[in-house]
Amino acid sequence: MAIVDPHWPRADLWLAAEHPDPVVAVVGVPSSAASLSPSHADRTPSELRRTLGRFSTYQGEWDVDVAEVSVVDRGDLPVHDLDMNAMPPAVTEMARSLPDVPLTLYVGGDNAITRPLVKATARDEIARIGVLTFDAHHDVRTLDLGPANGTPIRGLIEEDGLPGGNVVQIGIHSFANSLPYRRWCEAQGIGIYTIDVVEAWGIEDVVGTALDTLARTCDRIYVDVDVDVLDRAVAPGCPGSRPGGMRLRDLAKAVRMCGTHPAVTAMDFVEVDPTRDPEGLTLDALATVFLSAVAGYAARPSDRDG
Repeated sequence: MAIVDPHWPRADLWLAAEHPDPVVAVVGVPSSAASLSPSHADRTPSELRRTLGRFSTYQGEWDVDVAEVSVVDRGDLPVHDLDMNAMPPAVTEMARSLPDVPLTLYVGGDNAITRPLVKATARDEIARIGVLTFDAHHDVRTLDLGPANGTPIRGLIEEDGLPGGNVVQIGIHSFANSLPYRRWCEAQGIGIYTIDVVEAWGIEDVVGTALDTLARTCDRIYVDVDVDVLDRAVAPGCPGSRPGGMRLRDLAKAVRMCGTHPAVTAMDFVEVDPTRDPEGLTLDALATVFLSAVAGYAARPSDRDG
């Protein structure tokens, strides 16, 4: 029998609490039908909820307790059985129907959920939303094979009208993309910060610059956290992770900064396959980053709970 310590509150119980006036919403989007490589990322929302039982609500380094932030778990969108073509419009419609809160955290699922969620967050003003990605990849593959998990940024720009200058990508890896796709990104005006730039500048300067850049021209910012941006040593459950990726501590700091920024209204966490994560390392990393976003929200100068 597990020992229950009332002085050691657990993050799973915080998430499961029925807060009457939430400021942060959590929504599962269990879809991986559009993965270019076979994936069970659709299992991640339920696995993350379970994993949070191993985490406290207190971030001791930042002296922040996320238990002070009122949250609602809206459960999972019913998209598990939808194919790659049926999923995007369904996700956009369902996400638009959710009650508004200052910050919504979507848990995927693969990266194909990002495009429909950006569209839902933008409402009818796609030119006024900024997209900040933490990703090993550009995600600008051509759309010939449909809206797969390697295409969300291409689809948003090429078909949905998102200006390329509204996109900033942080953490692009070596030997994880192609030259033609890099040149396409450059031609669209996408801002690119590779891993070596992150190491040279420091994560705080890179993220601060990216957020400031987007906030100058965009009313809202959507943050896409592809967990495969992390070094493979801590994210073996991400099919696209590579050696030499971002440090977990840096990604946690980055996501915290995003959670604090008032223009950030939605974030997603994608590309974790629990079936490739037998020791739970990737789920632990995901939980750390997820809770860091909430810890960031707790520091917002306005809209703060309590």
